[in-house]
Amino acid sequence: MATSSLQTVERALAILLSYSESRSEWGVTELAAEFGLSRSTAQRLLAALAEQGFLRVVPYSRRYRLGAALWRMAMLWERTGGLAALAGPVLEDLAAASGRTAVFAIPDGAHVRVVAAVDGVSGPPRSHLFRGALYPAHAGAASRAYFAFLDRIERRALLDDRPFGRFSEHTPADLTALEAEFDNTARLGYALSEGEYDARTRALGMPVRMGARPVASVAIIEDVASHPEDDLLDHLPVLERAATQLSDALAMRVSRAASAGRG
Repeated sequence: MATSSLQTVERALAILLSYSESRSEWGVTELAAEFGLSRSTAQRLLAALAEQGFLRVVPYSRRYRLGAALWRMAMLWERTGGLAALAGPVLEDLAAASGRTAVFAIPDGAHVRVVAAVDGVSGPPRSHLFRGALYPAHAGAASRAYFAFLDRIERRALLDDRPFGRFSEHTPADLTALEAEFDNTARLGYALSEGEYDARTRALGMPVRMGARPVASVAIIEDVASHPEDDLLDHLPVLERAATQLSDALAMRVSRAASAGRG
């Protein structure tokens, strides 16, 4: 009985984790075929998830979409630490290894928003000022490390007809110049900036991905005056390791549960 109950839980979790941008709803028959279930078992699982609010039935089509219970749990997760807690240990290791302030940022419209930051011993020692900060797509390594790896059409939809504020002489002035920066960043695999957003700092950033899609960025930041001759690229290996660790931390939650449910 315990084994059967555990298998039911694993199957239910696998169903929830199978939803994505390209798979926003399931019908009973296609779900049964995808997971190797009988139609009656698929119907019971979907109905049970809908009863608890994790799924909802679309009127007329009788197909199942994600429900409000997931939104409630996502809000609770974020209020109790969420992405900041997930990224914290990786940023601590990155800040210790590089000596620079390490930040983790997620997309927020035409910006990225820093949700976690940790001071490095070589500064700048002000991570509390980074947390919650918004960086525009056109200025700085933390934002370019995300936007450069988006699909070009998706990116242009976000940036077309937007004014580009000049923060310094190093800030890209228009979309043509910015797209050239994006192309170079995508070719290199990392973003490097100096004084584009804050004239006092330089930064090195990389994308954090789920599969092939960028979902965030991780970057290290230093004070130019304290390190006038520094080459941040010396720290690229530890930054790359942090980006991989963060990508794995986000993706492993899906892969483990999904594989268990299909076993």
